Amino acid sequence: MAELNLILLGPPGAGKGTQGERLTSKETLEYVVTGNILRAAVKEGTDLGVQAKAFMDAGDLVPDELVIGLILERVRSEEAAEGFVLDGFPRNVAQGEALGEALGELGRDISGVLLIDVPDEDIVRRLSGRRVSQSGRIYHLEHDPPKVPGKADDDGSDLIQRDDDKPETIRKRLAVYHEQTEPLVAFYEAQGLLHRFDGTAAPEEVEAQLRKTVSSLRLEGAI
Repeated sequence: MAELNLILLGPPGAGKGTQGERLTSKETLEYVVTGNILRAAVKEGTDLGVQAKAFMDAGDLVPDELVIGLILERVRSEEAAEGFVLDGFPRNVAQGEALGEALGELGRDISGVLLIDVPDEDIVRRLSGRRVSQSGRIYHLEHDPPKVPGKADDDGSDLIQRDDDKPETIRKRLAVYHEQTEPLVAFYEAQGLLHRFDGTAAPEEVEAQLRKTVSSLRLEGAI
């Protein structure tokens, strides 16, 4: 089977996590979520994890070279022998260039970049509709509302809107995405790697389109 190395792109709230999990659950691809592998490395006390923790404890961003090092560790694993889906990195063109060079040193290339595109207003509506109970259950005012407005189904406690889900916070996150991450779209499009998907469609439809593209990329890689 041809090796397949993919990057997931899209604004916050576009559904990358959902689609990444669905895609890798049925494909022999390792799902590499940079936030998860960073937390795991810190918890396990690996060499890179210890270095990353020092930056985090100081309130600094973890340097790109450390993050790429963590990604390469996972890419070298047996689980990623047939490929991977990378979510959460790169976040800007400089990181994209550095990642490409690092993978190239391993003799691996990016097979495709999957962009799940969703308009800002749809993102704001999706995320700002979320409410959380004291037990941690997440509701959505449109898609999964509580039986009694504003109250948790299990204990009747008041539902809250997390700060991250407030419209003003979401718009700030989107502004950062447009300024820093969106230039990656043109960067990968110029390399002929970009594939666009309508993230406003039903999750099942987005998944079907992603799988169709992945199948095509596998065929191309096998030729």
